[in-house]
Amino acid sequence: MQTRFIVLGCGMIGTTMARDLSEESDFQVAVADINEKNLQAVRESANVETHAVDFSDVEALRSVVADFDIVLGALPSSIGLQSMRAIIEAGKHYADITFMREDARQLDELAKQNGCTVAFDCGVAPGLSNMIVGYAASQLDTPEEARIYVGGLPKARCWPFQYKAPFAPGDVIEEYTRLARFVQNSEIVTKPALTDPELMDFPNVGSLEAFNTDGLRSLMHTMKIPNMIEKTLRYPGHIELMRVFRETGLFGTEEIEVEGVRVKPLDLVKKLMFPMWKLEPEEDEFTVMRASVSGQKDGNPITYTYDLYDEFDAKTKTTSMARTTAFPCTSVARMIAEKQLAEPGVWAPELIAQQKGVFDHILEDLHKRGVSFQQRTQAD
Repeated sequence: MQTRFIVLGCGMIGTTMARDLSEESDFQVAVADINEKNLQAVRESANVETHAVDFSDVEALRSVVADFDIVLGALPSSIGLQSMRAIIEAGKHYADITFMREDARQLDELAKQNGCTVAFDCGVAPGLSNMIVGYAASQLDTPEEARIYVGGLPKARCWPFQYKAPFAPGDVIEEYTRLARFVQNSEIVTKPALTDPELMDFPNVGSLEAFNTDGLRSLMHTMKIPNMIEKTLRYPGHIELMRVFRETGLFGTEEIEVEGVRVKPLDLVKKLMFPMWKLEPEEDEFTVMRASVSGQKDGNPITYTYDLYDEFDAKTKTTSMARTTAFPCTSVARMIAEKQLAEPGVWAPELIAQQKGVFDHILEDLHKRGVSFQQRTQAD
């Protein structure tokens, strides 16, 4: 009997999820989206059924997932939590990449009551970054520090932004405006985003600039590591420009009056800037990540480091950001379907990675799809 999957949202990442799952004969795959153009595109690239659904309509969402075994989410962050609640109430297992502002763990008891296994933040970062921290920390007797650096960038640096968005531009802006939380001496500390810049060199890339963003998410609450930080990577110069935009008020969401017209500054920015941030079809881009965990093992200091560098796949015409975000989620969804992950509840990725054999299984799945990490172990 075939396992039935449905992917909610078929932008770049949702489409990549659907294509990946549809390549297995044991799976029957569907995609739901409100955008008919997106649905037509995924029908042309994968053997899937499609459903037109307005995800803001909770009853419509419950209805479309009713006949499926496993649900995967690639939804706008603004409806992430309400969608997860509706899927759990429908009694469905769920693997999700939605970068929601809320803490998904608040639905843990509901998931247990409904017998649902729910994995959230199952992308690249958050997602793989959390899994690395969770797994590496479990290999240490006393973990002391975790550091995550991650970014998705076009290969060509173009003035004035030196950036194009490999995922929803609105979520990028939120990275620049949301307070960054990190852990220092076992206390949660906050700073504005775009602060504490540092230059770093990466193979295949060169020099990038790292800055504070709010990417630790569940790690702050699930991991007993006294010092943890996550930073986003951009080409040098982009940070200062975005700080100017932010401090000028251009990312504001409150209406202001301009010559008798009420307008939200961010809406104007979306109209003018976001088209310039759009990746061209088949434009070369890459994802780079470095995640390291340091601590004590057998009385000696040791650091585990994982490096990722992945590029646009010209053969499948799939962006690196779509690949590195979609494949961890489809890997987790497969394990839920195969009951390798079976315990009900809402699971953070770092805790999933600590279950026996799971982290290695995910890395193997990624490697089969051309996404590979370089691991280094350093005794200090």
